[in-house]
Amino acid sequence: MASGFFALLDDIAALMDDVAVMSKVAGKKTAGLLGDDLAVNAEKASGFVSSRELPVLWKITKGSLLNKLIILPLGFLLSAFLPSVIHIILLIGGLYLAYEGAEKIYEFFFPHKEHKKIDTTEKLSKEEILAREKEKVKSAILTDFILSVEIVIVALGTVEEAELPTKIVVVSMIAILATIGVYGIVALIVRMDDFGTKLINLNEEEDSFSDKVGKFLVSALPKVIKGLSVIGTIALMLVSGGIFVHNLDFLHGIFPQIPAMITEFCVGLIVGFIVLIVVKGISKIIKSFKK
Repeated sequence: MASGFFALLDDIAALMDDVAVMSKVAGKKTAGLLGDDLAVNAEKASGFVSSRELPVLWKITKGSLLNKLIILPLGFLLSAFLPSVIHIILLIGGLYLAYEGAEKIYEFFFPHKEHKKIDTTEKLSKEEILAREKEKVKSAILTDFILSVEIVIVALGTVEEAELPTKIVVVSMIAILATIGVYGIVALIVRMDDFGTKLINLNEEEDSFSDKVGKFLVSALPKVIKGLSVIGTIALMLVSGGIFVHNLDFLHGIFPQIPAMITEFCVGLIVGFIVLIVVKGISKIIKSFKK
């Protein structure tokens, strides 16, 4: 009985060693996606009345956790019974990531009309504010669902050779830590301007140190969100390119003289713009038929 107990401890220790190693690898692979996740959610959670920012963010966080509860079991079932499907979904996810990155670059050079944002200075009734808030929360949770699928599939792809218990622990840890990390940082970002305003109003002295820091934080918020968007776009290209290079045989070892990061970025960029051209072409054809 004692030997059985110690054997169980050995198994648990071996599992935890595998989890630690696999978590590190999966964490590196999904880190690129988190930059985009952070940028998107920071944008989605901003633009509300100051007193509603954190309650709205909490609603989105709960929606994100619910998304993970739906996606994780489905991912594990596919991994256990239809592992080949994981590769297909991974490549489809790579196409989506490349397309999303290419679309962001295209919109930077050929911007569309701005989407209607919540104007915090506009006088609205409580019901109108809550209705707009509900609409934006739904949009944020839907976006989170898509990003969560990408994170889970990429994480599963990095641990495909592992035993099922190791897969469950590693991918679940990555998914949960991603939610806590991303939304924790988003909470700090969206409150930057509010904290800055408090520093400005801290004393009546003109141009004090607290005034300077406060003004810096207020003016830095939009720049931080834009900066995250740029980093997220680069990350999208790197992650999508990496998916293609590591999962398509004809791309293995392509341009070995060039650093892998540059190769992966270029592959993601090329595939992204090909998909973008195809999508826009199909969209134009559909619109012409509707006319």
